Amino acid sequence: MVEIGVNNCAEHNSTDEELVRLFLESQDNRHFQKLYERYALKVYKKCVSFTKDATRAEDITHDVFLKLMSKMGTFKKDAKFSTWLFSVTYNHCMDLVRISKRKIVMVHEECEDFEDDINLYAIFEEEIDLKSLKAALGRLNLEEKALIYLKYLDDRSIRDIARMLQMTESAVKMRLMRSKQKLRKRYHEIFRIG
Repeated sequence: MVEIGVNNCAEHNSTDEELVRLFLESQDNRHFQKLYERYALKVYKKCVSFTKDATRAEDITHDVFLKLMSKMGTFKKDAKFSTWLFSVTYNHCMDLVRISKRKIVMVHEECEDFEDDINLYAIFEEEIDLKSLKAALGRLNLEEKALIYLKYLDDRSIRDIARMLQMTESAVKMRLMRSKQKLRKRYHEIFRIG
């Protein structure tokens, strides 16, 4: 009994990367379960931002973790688990978008949380109206929104984004610059009307 408690405590204090290693070595689902407990809500929120459908997002979250379990052997030891997990989640959601051939709007449900989550000054350098910003984001295509969210919502580096999207860093910088310009333009169009 005491040994189980010690293992649970050690597992609780293990890094994500250690849990991956332990899972791969032992195939003990408790290690994977711990990763699931740590990240299920974050993955779910990402899925909701893609689908805007809570029930669908739950299904996709389960699919992502099933896919993750089968891909654990491809995890690189020098990588950060959370970055890898986000990449798997993002790619899975993008695959679903391509399969369904419909655009999915990535918009936060709560305007109050939105201001805390995104570095608005880095995009606008002025006070902004959140309702108009939300509408402007809705007018961007999926790739443009993804770039804006990855850089300013998730605070990812250009290098991380390039790796995730399998692009060069210069391509990411150029597309990000165009996406910001388009977002500002759409925002100002909407703000003037409103």
